[in-house]
Amino acid sequence: MSFKEKIIAARSHIIIVLGVLAASGVIIPLQLTNFSKMGEESNDTTLSASNTPRFKLTPGITVGKTGALTDAELEWAKIAWKYFENNYNETTGFVNSVDNYTASTMWDTGSYLLGLISAYKLGIIPKKEFEKRLEKILVSLGKMQLFDEQLPNKSYNTQTLEMVDYNNKPAPRGIGWSAVDLARFMVPFHIIVWNYPEHSSKVYNILKNWKFEKMISNGYFINTALDKDSKTIYTQEGRLGYEEYAAKSFIVTGADLFNAYKFDDYLKFIDIYGVQVPTDTREPAQYHANNYVVSEPYILNGIEYGFDETAREFAYRVYKAQEERFNKTNILTAVSEDNIDEAPYFVYNTVYTSGKSWNCITEAGVDASQFKSISTKAVFGWYVLYDTPYTKKLVDKVQNLYDKERGWYSGLYEKTGKPNKAITCNTNAIILETLAYKKSGKLLRILN
Repeated sequence: MSFKEKIIAARSHIIIVLGVLAASGVIIPLQLTNFSKMGEESNDTTLSASNTPRFKLTPGITVGKTGALTDAELEWAKIAWKYFENNYNETTGFVNSVDNYTASTMWDTGSYLLGLISAYKLGIIPKKEFEKRLEKILVSLGKMQLFDEQLPNKSYNTQTLEMVDYNNKPAPRGIGWSAVDLARFMVPFHIIVWNYPEHSSKVYNILKNWKFEKMISNGYFINTALDKDSKTIYTQEGRLGYEEYAAKSFIVTGADLFNAYKFDDYLKFIDIYGVQVPTDTREPAQYHANNYVVSEPYILNGIEYGFDETAREFAYRVYKAQEERFNKTNILTAVSEDNIDEAPYFVYNTVYTSGKSWNCITEAGVDASQFKSISTKAVFGWYVLYDTPYTKKLVDKVQNLYDKERGWYSGLYEKTGKPNKAITCNTNAIILETLAYKKSGKLLRILN
């Protein structure tokens, strides 16, 4: 059976239709929020008759000044690619999530593929290396064991492809799946299907046995984990920003992710330095997940898909609050979640979470204020999306935060002014993505 015949035979299968439609840029711009371009915006969250907070669009937002890279920007991209030279496993084709740490999540595997595609688009690697790396990892992805024979596990050993826990210890059954991670993973697959169709049959063979319907319920994403008795726990996954970014990978297929994709079901605006910042009202105590407002999902939405009207407005407000913090306090600010180079090793630097602005916490919600940082990947993201004096200040601040032989550091600590020397796949991949965006625009398009 030819690949075309397989596509026809499998057209009811969510992911193949997804791969073709989403990669082609057919993203349905659901304008669900009740905009008001007239009158003043409410400073509280008084609801309209449709239970939607009212707000007006910010006039004059210009996004994405594209063009040839400068010599410095091309050098920045080459430094980012060093990470993928150093952390590549020749046997499996996988790349480590963190420098010299032989494990990878599905989010980071997606980031690596996007870094690979971006490096090729930027001319950093030749076609021969691109094809060799892509072929190797696609073969390995087709061999991976799945959690409960349904969907990819949250983490794999990059040398053996064994399912592992987050400490890289063998987990024969796995530890569950993350729907948001899988949505991130699908972004490069969309690009491959349209721009590199010679690999489409391998994409089909990887995805044909994945049971995507298991990760969707009542229009929302579902995450799985194991309880103390090794029973599977199913919980809703995704908060404002990440939830809508992830839903874009699936909404065009007809999959019922209406609730995940809309912005207004749990929307509240918080005044931060005069900016009405969109936040998620779902409380951690009730919903068992923190509601971080961070830069990354808004940046990825813009550079990968291109903004719809709502996403463009919300991204700008998240950015603008950070610029206003600098204007009021003289503290350069570009915040996101990041690995750090000491315990607890991963923190969320936020615009707002858990009732506080500029809050830095661990995934467990523990205060980590001493690790407030500028995030390198957030700097690069805002730099290519908004050509402003402030984004130029940010880039000037971080432009030397790298080891030329290992890649970019994750950031700069506010308190000490010292580099956060964690070096990761996600940071270096996003830097490559942002520079590919600067050169030629959004990554998801029908043709190169």
